[in-house]
Amino acid sequence: MAVLAPFFEPILWATTLAILFQPVQRMLLKKLGERFTLAALCTLLIILITVIVPALFISVAVAREGIALYQAIASGEIDISGPLTWAQSMWPSLMERGEGLGINLEEIKQKLSTSALQGSQWVASHIFTFGQNTLRFAIMFFLMLYLLFFFLRDGKQIIDTIIKVLPIGDERERHLLAKFAEVSRATIKGTLVVGMVQGILGGIVFAFLGIESAVFWAVVMTLLSILPAVGAAIVWLPAAIYLIANGMLLQGLFLIAFGALVIGMVDNVLRPILVGRDTKMPDYLILLSTLGGLALIGISGFVLGPVIAAFFLAIWAMFAEEYNTNE
Repeated sequence: MAVLAPFFEPILWATTLAILFQPVQRMLLKKLGERFTLAALCTLLIILITVIVPALFISVAVAREGIALYQAIASGEIDISGPLTWAQSMWPSLMERGEGLGINLEEIKQKLSTSALQGSQWVASHIFTFGQNTLRFAIMFFLMLYLLFFFLRDGKQIIDTIIKVLPIGDERERHLLAKFAEVSRATIKGTLVVGMVQGILGGIVFAFLGIESAVFWAVVMTLLSILPAVGAAIVWLPAAIYLIANGMLLQGLFLIAFGALVIGMVDNVLRPILVGRDTKMPDYLILLSTLGGLALIGISGFVLGPVIAAFFLAIWAMFAEEYNTNE
């Protein structure tokens, strides 16, 4: 296991994509007359076109906009404390009352500017670090594609081998692996697809309103969509307040309405359709597993954390079912 540890991410990504696109692989197998190699190549091509290439383009755009955002905040072109200044001018008596309670607005302004600068600096530094590790990323990327091809082509044989080796009974093992695949698909669709839809809608409305770094903020909203109740609102609501504070009242109100009625409703409408009732992972477990995955393995943890949690749930359900049966 220690030998494979450095390749944990490409192995897990290849496994996850193979599970997600297993229905596509099966459909192509039927149409291509059970030619496994050709079906695997076609499925791999579909994954490249629909998932990997768009993800690479988005990553480049996020890197470029992240650096531009850092430079704009550092130069003072973007004033994060602007809404507080606007609030002071709009409600001076309320601000004075706050100061009477010991709230130092100037100190808050300074902290906001410092926090924004540090946050954007963190993003920029990680982007530069990623650029320095381009060779490592390329190796891991092609290794993932290589493994993915074999997982797609030889998936059935690999599963049969695993079932033969594991000592807990063939029927239980097949049930466990089937449950894992089912919960993984449902969880990824419910987490990633819902987050992407919210991020895309947020990015479109940001671009429409002329807010800078729309792609960057779209990705941030996608990541924040895992947070229950608030989610993407952590981004679009302050942006709306910023617009209003800078004299763009109609744009700010439009963003609030769009965020509450469209972006906010995506989770309630799409998640039940994509996930379903039987395979739904609790929101708190999705949150904890995603945050744990992000802390442990970086950005890949946004997807892989919930997948690992899904595997845990599948094992838990198997043992619970076995225990009830024995009773």
